[in-house]
Amino acid sequence: MNNLIDNTILFVKDKLKGAEAGHDWFHMQRVYKNAMLIANSEQCDLKVVKLGALLHDIADSKFNDGDETIGPRVAREFLESQNATEEIIVHVVNIIENISFKGGNFEKKFNSIELQIVQDADRLDAIGAIGIARTFNYGGFKNRQLYNPEIAPKLNMSKEEYKNSDAPTLNHFYEKLLLLKDKMNTKTGIKIAQERHKFMELFLSQFYAEWDGEV
Repeated sequence: MNNLIDNTILFVKDKLKGAEAGHDWFHMQRVYKNAMLIANSEQCDLKVVKLGALLHDIADSKFNDGDETIGPRVAREFLESQNATEEIIVHVVNIIENISFKGGNFEKKFNSIELQIVQDADRLDAIGAIGIARTFNYGGFKNRQLYNPEIAPKLNMSKEEYKNSDAPTLNHFYEKLLLLKDKMNTKTGIKIAQERHKFMELFLSQFYAEWDGEV
Protein backbone atom coordinates (compact mmCIF):
# COMPACT_ATOMS: atom_id res chain seq x y z
CA MET A 1 0.00 0.00 0.00
CA ASN A 2 2.75 2.45 0.91
CA ASN A 3 4.41 2.05 -2.49
CA LEU A 4 1.14 2.86 -4.25
CA ILE A 5 0.53 5.94 -2.10
CA ASP A 6 4.16 7.09 -2.40
CA ASN A 7 4.06 6.65 -6.18
CA THR A 8 0.76 8.54 -6.33
CA ILE A 9 2.26 11.45 -4.41
CA LEU A 10 5.21 11.60 -6.82
CA PHE A 11 2.85 11.41 -9.81
CA VAL A 12 0.59 14.20 -8.52
CA LYS A 13 3.53 16.46 -7.67
CA ASP A 14 4.91 16.06 -11.18
CA LYS A 15 1.54 16.38 -12.91
CA LEU A 16 0.64 19.61 -11.11
CA LYS A 17 3.93 21.46 -11.56
CA GLY A 18 3.08 25.06 -12.43
CA ALA A 19 -0.63 24.65 -11.62
CA GLU A 20 -2.72 27.59 -10.41
CA ALA A 21 -1.95 27.98 -6.71
CA GLY A 22 -5.44 27.07 -5.51
CA HIS A 23 -5.39 23.75 -7.36
CA ASP A 24 -1.73 22.72 -7.08
CA TRP A 25 0.09 19.97 -5.18
CA PHE A 26 -0.29 21.86 -1.89
CA HIS A 27 -4.09 21.86 -2.34
CA MET A 28 -3.94 18.09 -2.80
CA GLN A 29 -1.73 17.76 0.26
CA ARG A 30 -4.09 19.81 2.43
CA VAL A 31 -7.10 17.80 1.24
CA TYR A 32 -5.15 14.62 2.01
CA LYS A 33 -4.45 15.84 5.56
CA ASN A 34 -8.07 16.88 6.05
CA ALA A 35 -9.21 13.48 4.79
CA MET A 36 -6.91 11.65 7.20
CA LEU A 37 -8.27 13.73 10.08
CA ILE A 38 -11.87 12.96 9.16
CA ALA A 39 -11.16 9.28 8.47
CA ASN A 40 -9.95 8.81 12.03
CA SER A 41 -13.59 8.97 13.16
CA GLU A 42 -15.10 6.88 10.34
CA GLN A 43 -15.20 3.25 9.28
CA CYS A 44 -13.73 3.40 5.79
CA ASP A 45 -11.29 1.98 3.26
CA LEU A 46 -8.27 4.13 4.04
CA LYS A 47 -6.48 3.26 0.80
CA VAL A 48 -9.41 4.52 -1.27
CA VAL A 49 -9.64 7.69 0.85
CA LYS A 50 -5.93 8.41 0.38
CA LEU A 51 -6.02 7.81 -3.36
CA GLY A 52 -9.24 9.78 -3.78
CA ALA A 53 -7.82 12.75 -1.89
CA LEU A 54 -4.56 12.73 -3.84
CA LEU A 55 -6.14 12.31 -7.28
CA HIS A 56 -9.43 14.21 -6.93
CA ASP A 57 -8.17 17.29 -8.85
CA ILE A 58 -5.52 15.65 -11.02
CA ALA A 59 -6.99 17.33 -14.12
CA ASP A 60 -9.61 19.86 -13.00
CA SER A 61 -12.09 20.63 -15.78
CA LYS A 62 -11.69 24.39 -15.08
CA PHE A 63 -8.22 24.17 -16.58
CA ASN A 64 -9.09 21.73 -19.37
CA ASP A 65 -11.72 23.63 -21.38
CA GLY A 66 -14.49 22.28 -19.16
CA ASP A 67 -13.75 18.64 -20.06
CA GLU A 68 -14.84 16.58 -17.06
CA THR A 69 -13.61 13.30 -18.53
CA ILE A 70 -9.89 14.06 -18.37
CA GLY A 71 -9.46 13.76 -14.58
CA PRO A 72 -11.12 10.35 -14.27
CA ARG A 73 -9.22 9.10 -17.33
CA VAL A 74 -5.82 10.28 -16.09
CA ALA A 75 -6.49 8.75 -12.67
CA ARG A 76 -7.57 5.44 -14.19
CA GLU A 77 -4.53 5.25 -16.47
CA PHE A 78 -2.19 5.98 -13.58
CA LEU A 79 -3.79 3.45 -11.22
CA GLU A 80 -3.76 0.80 -13.96
CA SER A 81 -0.04 1.45 -14.43
CA GLN A 82 0.38 0.75 -10.71
CA ASN A 83 -1.56 -2.52 -10.94
CA ALA A 84 -4.30 -1.30 -8.60
CA THR A 85 -7.34 -3.56 -8.48
CA GLU A 86 -10.31 -2.73 -10.70
CA GLU A 87 -12.45 -2.35 -7.57
CA ILE A 88 -10.15 0.37 -6.21
CA ILE A 89 -9.87 2.09 -9.61
CA VAL A 90 -13.65 2.24 -10.07
CA HIS A 91 -14.15 3.60 -6.55
CA VAL A 92 -11.51 6.34 -6.98
CA VAL A 93 -12.89 7.31 -10.39
CA ASN A 94 -16.38 7.55 -8.88
CA ILE A 95 -15.02 9.87 -6.19
CA ILE A 96 -13.44 12.14 -8.81
CA GLU A 97 -16.63 12.21 -10.89
CA ASN A 98 -18.91 13.05 -7.96
CA ILE A 99 -16.89 15.29 -5.65
CA SER A 100 -17.45 18.72 -7.21
CA PHE A 101 -19.88 21.42 -6.11
CA LYS A 102 -21.00 22.35 -9.67
CA GLY A 103 -23.31 25.14 -8.51
CA GLY A 104 -24.83 23.12 -5.67
CA ASN A 105 -27.49 21.52 -7.87
CA PHE A 106 -25.45 18.52 -8.95
CA GLU A 107 -26.94 15.19 -7.91
CA LYS A 108 -24.35 12.59 -7.03
CA LYS A 109 -24.69 9.42 -9.09
CA PHE A 110 -22.57 7.51 -6.58
CA ASN A 111 -22.13 7.59 -2.83
CA SER A 112 -19.85 5.99 -0.25
CA ILE A 113 -18.31 6.96 3.06
CA GLU A 114 -15.00 7.32 1.25
CA LEU A 115 -16.52 9.86 -1.16
CA GLN A 116 -18.13 11.70 1.75
CA ILE A 117 -14.77 11.94 3.55
CA VAL A 118 -12.86 13.21 0.51
CA GLN A 119 -15.66 15.60 -0.42
CA ASP A 120 -15.68 17.09 3.09
CA ALA A 121 -11.88 17.33 3.04
CA ASP A 122 -11.98 19.17 -0.29
CA ARG A 123 -14.76 21.50 0.84
CA LEU A 124 -12.89 22.37 4.02
CA ASP A 125 -10.03 23.64 1.86
CA ALA A 126 -12.52 25.91 0.07
CA ILE A 127 -13.55 27.77 3.25
CA GLY A 128 -11.84 29.52 6.16
CA ALA A 129 -8.59 31.46 5.78
CA ILE A 130 -7.17 29.24 3.06
CA GLY A 131 -10.49 29.21 1.24
CA ILE A 132 -10.45 33.02 1.18
CA ALA A 133 -6.88 33.04 -0.11
CA ARG A 134 -7.68 30.46 -2.81
CA THR A 135 -10.78 32.35 -3.92
CA PHE A 136 -8.97 35.63 -4.47
CA ASN A 137 -6.01 33.87 -6.04
CA TYR A 138 -8.30 32.25 -8.61
CA GLY A 139 -10.15 35.55 -9.14
CA GLY A 140 -6.82 37.20 -9.92
CA PHE A 141 -5.87 34.30 -12.17
CA LYS A 142 -9.09 34.96 -14.15
CA ASN A 143 -8.67 38.76 -13.94
CA ARG A 144 -12.01 39.23 -12.17
CA GLN A 145 -13.12 42.26 -10.14
CA LEU A 146 -12.69 41.96 -6.39
CA TYR A 147 -16.21 43.25 -5.79
CA ASN A 148 -18.87 45.19 -7.64
CA PRO A 149 -21.90 46.31 -5.59
CA GLU A 150 -23.94 46.54 -8.81
CA ILE A 151 -23.53 42.83 -9.61
CA ALA A 152 -25.54 40.71 -7.18
CA PRO A 153 -24.61 37.10 -6.42
CA LYS A 154 -26.59 34.59 -8.45
CA LEU A 155 -27.96 31.76 -6.33
CA ASN A 156 -29.25 28.39 -7.53
CA MET A 157 -27.24 28.46 -10.73
CA SER A 158 -27.32 25.53 -13.10
CA LYS A 159 -24.13 23.53 -13.56
CA GLU A 160 -23.42 25.33 -16.86
CA GLU A 161 -24.12 28.79 -15.41
CA TYR A 162 -21.81 28.08 -12.49
CA LYS A 163 -19.05 26.79 -14.77
CA ASN A 164 -19.26 29.83 -17.09
CA SER A 165 -19.67 32.55 -14.46
CA ASP A 166 -17.25 35.49 -14.55
CA ALA A 167 -18.78 37.37 -11.60
CA PRO A 168 -16.68 39.39 -9.13
CA THR A 169 -14.72 37.27 -6.68
CA LEU A 170 -16.72 38.31 -3.63
CA ASN A 171 -19.89 36.87 -5.20
CA HIS A 172 -18.32 33.43 -4.97
CA PHE A 173 -18.71 33.56 -1.19
CA TYR A 174 -22.49 33.65 -1.58
CA GLU A 175 -22.66 31.37 -4.59
CA LYS A 176 -20.58 28.62 -2.99
CA LEU A 177 -18.37 29.15 0.06
CA LEU A 178 -21.02 30.20 2.59
CA LEU A 179 -23.22 27.30 1.46
CA LEU A 180 -20.70 24.56 2.17
CA LYS A 181 -21.19 24.51 5.96
CA ASP A 182 -24.62 22.97 5.47
CA LYS A 183 -23.46 20.51 2.82
CA MET A 184 -20.90 18.61 4.88
CA ASN A 185 -21.29 14.85 5.27
CA THR A 186 -19.38 13.81 8.40
CA LYS A 187 -19.45 14.90 12.04
CA THR A 188 -15.81 15.95 11.95
CA GLY A 189 -16.32 17.86 8.71
CA ILE A 190 -19.37 19.65 10.09
CA LYS A 191 -17.52 20.71 13.24
CA ILE A 192 -14.49 22.10 11.41
CA ALA A 193 -16.67 23.78 8.77
CA GLN A 194 -18.62 25.70 11.42
CA GLU A 195 -15.45 27.37 12.69
CA ARG A 196 -14.14 28.18 9.22
CA HIS A 197 -17.56 29.56 8.27
CA LYS A 198 -17.44 31.99 11.21
CA PHE A 199 -14.04 33.22 10.04
CA MET A 200 -15.42 33.95 6.56
CA GLU A 201 -18.34 35.90 8.02
CA LEU A 202 -15.88 37.98 10.06
CA PHE A 203 -13.79 38.60 6.94
CA LEU A 204 -16.81 39.75 4.95
CA SER A 205 -17.88 42.16 7.70
CA GLN A 206 -14.41 43.70 7.72
CA PHE A 207 -14.29 43.81 3.92
CA TYR A 208 -17.56 45.73 3.60
CA ALA A 209 -16.59 48.12 6.40
CA GLU A 210 -13.30 48.92 4.67
CA TRP A 211 -15.01 49.17 1.25
CA ASP A 212 -17.44 51.74 2.64
CA GLY A 213 -14.70 53.66 4.47
CA GLU A 214 -16.15 52.93 7.89
CA VAL A 215 -12.92 51.66 9.50
